[in-house]
Amino acid sequence: MPSLNDSPNPHDHQQLLSPKLEPFSTVNPDAISTLISNFDPNKIMLTGRGIVELNIEKEDGSTFSPEAGGEPRKNAKIQVVIDGYSAPLTAGNFAKLVVDGAYNGAKLSFTDQAVLTDNGLDKNSGYSVPLEIMPSGQFEPLYRTKLSIQDGELPVLPLSVYGAVAMAHSEVSEDFSAPYQFFFYLYDKRNAGLGGLSFDEGQFSVFGYTTTGREILSQIKSGDIIQSAKLVEGQDRLILPNEN
Repeated sequence: MPSLNDSPNPHDHQQLLSPKLEPFSTVNPDAISTLISNFDPNKIMLTGRGIVELNIEKEDGSTFSPEAGGEPRKNAKIQVVIDGYSAPLTAGNFAKLVVDGAYNGAKLSFTDQAVLTDNGLDKNSGYSVPLEIMPSGQFEPLYRTKLSIQDGELPVLPLSVYGAVAMAHSEVSEDFSAPYQFFFYLYDKRNAGLGGLSFDEGQFSVFGYTTTGREILSQIKSGDIIQSAKLVEGQDRLILPNEN
């Protein structure tokens, strides 16, 4: 495993977040299919990268800051790059939920460290994916296994980036992710631990990063909603169950 000195720079967004780059890692689709057969009865996965666009709407009458030369706005767009190379099951489940319209109208909550969706219990959407984290230097994700940052274990997709996107933990077991609820992580180095890493690093299934609209995240208030979410790129990489 790499040492903490090899930690990715949380602020190196051009290198880490650009959807034009080569994949963070290469994953054998056959190996992933085997893993999915063990964990996912629906065999849903994302075999590469995708881009999701979310339209966020203010619900309290306030507005988002205007774009350059524009007017204050009630709606703002956020783009997220999701990474099926390093989190094929988690990114696949999220992409499928987006395609199904499950997040349209989802309410958001704002905390000091995150913007998160409601738990979706009333929507009966998604399925419980095992905790999925690919360690640096490895070629397949680990499942139901948290990383020990103190021992030098680091993820390919770090949480310690402002705008990182991850699934919440299942209410039943932290070995699994919630089937629906995800969050934008509001990384703040002032509240970080050793090496500038979040105290929650290696504990959640991170599957993407906010690449457009990061400045919007701090303006979201509890009660704002995701008016719509669309998979604008990557539909051809989304593998769904055979309907036989």
